[in-house]
Amino acid sequence: MRITQNGKLFLFFFFISFLFIAVSAGESKCECSHEDDEANKAGANKYKIAAIPSVLAAGVIGVLFPLLGKFFPSLKPETTFFFVTKAFAAGVILATGFMHVLPEGYEKLTSPCLKGEAWEFPFTGFVAMVAAILTLSVDSFATSYFHRLHFKTSKRIGDGEEQDGGGGGGDELGLHVHAHGHTHGIVGVESGEPEVQLHRTRVVAQVLEVGIIVHSVVIGISLGASQSPDTAKALFAALMFHQCFEGLGLGGCIAQGNFNCLSITIMSIFFSVTTPVGIAVGMAISSSYNESSPTALIVQGVLNAASAGILIYMSLVDFLAADFMHPKMQKNTRLQIMAHISLLVGAGIMSLLAKWA
Repeated sequence: MRITQNGKLFLFFFFISFLFIAVSAGESKCECSHEDDEANKAGANKYKIAAIPSVLAAGVIGVLFPLLGKFFPSLKPETTFFFVTKAFAAGVILATGFMHVLPEGYEKLTSPCLKGEAWEFPFTGFVAMVAAILTLSVDSFATSYFHRLHFKTSKRIGDGEEQDGGGGGGDELGLHVHAHGHTHGIVGVESGEPEVQLHRTRVVAQVLEVGIIVHSVVIGISLGASQSPDTAKALFAALMFHQCFEGLGLGGCIAQGNFNCLSITIMSIFFSVTTPVGIAVGMAISSSYNESSPTALIVQGVLNAASAGILIYMSLVDFLAADFMHPKMQKNTRLQIMAHISLLVGAGIMSLLAKWA
């Protein structure tokens, strides 16, 4: 049942994005729209068709690499290599939010094609802030729920043993089992902490995937709808790295979540196929799609802003803060230095890619 709910959640965000953007395809052009002098549909299609299998392969490689820890012990969570790799992936996701998605949201929602005083309000920052707060709420309430669940379970176990002890021989024996019952209850709460953390990690992985999927839909359609060979070529190259690096971050979260085989397969497929399907949809609507129409600008701007808020929160709070404050990292100066360098390299490479996508 849990897998079915996750599937419904992903499908909702996946297809609702397509629905809104496809509706905007028939919008009449606003005065800001213009014909691209470099437009060459046949030349652009060559790169789009090549991008579909290439981006798919890059996404599969990226998301599955951290999951190889089941076969290679050096890639398992809590190893030095995993910490360094995850820091690199966190830098990639952080740069994606700040350097790719958020500026794109500002560009769309501050376009001169959006008329009226209402659009003078900084909606991009507002939507990103709300998305980050909602992500925090999901993170917090889910963790709180699992804490209470394990506390109640442990308390029932402790009370049950206490009652069994109360029916025994003397006061001395009753007192002994009474104390044992409470002690067992406390141990139960402590022993439940890893399982609570496991559930929280799973929530983190699922929310992160939603943020990545929303962004992947938008950027995939942008490539598919592009009529310029130069633009399509640049987006093709940038998306290869984009999908691979984002896949590393998501794959690391999935690996730590210790999902079952079916859940891993579903989450990996959703991540891998979103951008290629977006490219295909963009190609299908490229003849009628007008990225300067008010509806397209609003939908893309809001989706990008929400995705940026999710990605920035997840990278800072659930990746960097959690790992850099981890006892293993705090006790190992060499690991701290390696993780910081890896973080800067990941963020730097992804920031450079912002020149093209």
